[in-house]
Parts: sequence; structure tokens; C-alpha cells
Amino acid sequence: MSAATRWWPRQAMDLDWRRMLDNASRVWERTAIYIPVLLMGLLALGTYWLVRNTPTSLVPEARRAVSAEPDYYMRKFGIKTFDEAGQLKSDVSGAELRHYPDTDTLEIDRAVIRSYSLEGRLTTSTGDKALSNGDGSEVQLIGNALVVREAFKDVDGKEIPRLQFRGEFLHIYVNEERVKSHLPVVVNRGSDQFEGDTFAFTNLDRVADLQGRVKSILVPRKAAP
Repeated sequence: MSAATRWWPRQAMDLDWRRMLDNASRVWERTAIYIPVLLMGLLALGTYWLVRNTPTSLVPEARRAVSAEPDYYMRKFGIKTFDEAGQLKSDVSGAELRHYPDTDTLEIDRAVIRSYSLEGRLTTSTGDKALSNGDGSEVQLIGNALVVREAFKDVDGKEIPRLQFRGEFLHIYVNEERVKSHLPVVVNRGSDQFEGDTFAFTNLDRVADLQGRVKSILVPRKAAP
């Protein structure tokens, strides 16, 4: 056998090997096009698995209950409020003030409350303790409660005598200009004095309603000279 005849099978094997490499290269090129798509699919499956197997989030913590303890306090304080025109409306002072957030209530020890009407008339309220709602429209005086409205002249020039309410408890409705009590109260109007087991007063009609065991002391007016 000639040398050319012996070489041909080897040459054929080389050609077959090259074809296999070329085919493998083409397959890889086609496959490489889809690799990003396959990776995205695997990433999506992984994300889905994480979502399915992640524990559910905790239920949001319930809103914390408002404390019944004072959230702030002031000692030996004085607070003044003014209207839009800059006129003094009230002056509140005391030994200590405490604010309770659960009821929005102010509690004042040895309270002194001075209120001024639009006409400038002064009313002073004092007590061992005062309880006021958030906007100050209601005030309860507890222990040695005293409300004093100073004498003044009305629009007609008539003298309105000094008025005083005294008892262990007085409930004041500031906006309605009312005072009431379920406990005994002593009322002094000028030189006259009245007592009753319960009490209600409305400043708008200047009427005091005393119930229960009512007592009164009327002092005769001095005749004009």
C-alpha cells in the first residue's frame, strides 16, 4: 500500500473532528442566546420561592393606650391669656399644675383664676384644687371653693353689688356664665346672705336658685339722705 493510501484515513478523521467542533460551536452560540432568558427565569422562580417561604409580617402593634399619669406639670406657675384685641381675658396661677392626657384634664393645686369680661369686670375663683377641661370652658373648684364677682355699674349706670359664692364644691361653666353645686353653698350679694343645700346661678338673667333648707339674711337698705 502506498504512503498516500495509508494517510487518507487519518486525514478523514481530522476532517470529522473539525466538523464536530464546528457543530458544537454552533450549538453553543445558539444556546448562549437563551442564557439571559434562562437566568431571568431562575431568578423569578427564586423570588417566588422566597415570597412563599418568608414568614408573614407581624401584625402592627396596637396603638399604645393613653396613660392616666400626668404627661407634664408646672410648679408655682402663672398663665395669662389675651383676646384678639390684646385685652387680658384670664390669669391662672397655683402651686402646681398637672395635665392628664387620657382625659385632657388640668388639675391645679391652690388654684387662683381671675377672669375678665369684655367690659373689664373681674371675677376671681379660688379653691384647694381646680379641675379644668382642655379648652377651659368648664372648671370645678374642690375644697374651700370661692367665686367672687366684684361690684360694677351696668349700662344704665345702676350699681350692681358684689356677688360671692362659697362652698366645698362649685362647677363653673365659663362660656355660659353659669355656676352650680350639688353641695351646700352660701351666697352673699352685697350685705345680704343666702344659704341652700344645692345651688345654681345664671349670670345672664342674674337669678340664683337655692334648693333644700334655704336660709337668708336680708339687711335693710339705708334710706337715701
